[in-house]
Amino acid sequence: MSTRSDRLLALIQALRRHRRAISADTLARQLGVSSRTVYRDIQTLRTSGVDISGAAGVGFVLRDHAFLPPLAFSRAQADALALGLHFVQARGDAGLREAAADAMAKIRSVVAPDIAIGLALPALIAGPSPEFVREEILARIRAAIADERTLLIHYCDLEGRRTQRKVWPVLVGFMEQADLLAAWCELRGAMRHFRLDRIASAELLAQPYGRPRATLLVDWQRQQDGQAPR
Repeated sequence: MSTRSDRLLALIQALRRHRRAISADTLARQLGVSSRTVYRDIQTLRTSGVDISGAAGVGFVLRDHAFLPPLAFSRAQADALALGLHFVQARGDAGLREAAADAMAKIRSVVAPDIAIGLALPALIAGPSPEFVREEILARIRAAIADERTLLIHYCDLEGRRTQRKVWPVLVGFMEQADLLAAWCELRGAMRHFRLDRIASAELLAQPYGRPRATLLVDWQRQQDGQAPR
């Protein structure tokens, strides 16, 4: 293991793979460390608040409600988190950017020092959206999704035609060429994709979705897979 935090994370993951008690010797063989190291790391995790029951000679088991302590992020996992948060800061609206900055600050304050340094000096970053998207449009789409409320949009298609649509937003995709809204369109009676940079305005209505978003999301996924929606 490259760092102590990596080793602790690997131990937790090994415990998660087993529903019944597993001996320290077995854990040691799986992790490539000594049984003494396993005992010491289990005690460290218990001190950190991880609910591990059992004892030497009986075996150990991770409780279902046990949480993963922040210090247990591996270097690769920290890189993935940092990249995701940088992406949000580059392409999200003001609310998302603030949330991403707050999340990054919280992560830096609790991870191991070597991981915190890597977060402060990122190796991976994300660029801004390839098309200009008005922040208030994305913010209202997110609000519509959160509350499952219909969105009234004024949209300009590729031919320059302007239309007014009532849509039930399902998700936003940040694609390479453009950011897209996947939504059920009441006018077309079907799932449609709208480029965010072509939405001139968006108004959040009191009208709820005609179907739960979870159902719409399943239908959208089936459509992407070439299957007929239910």
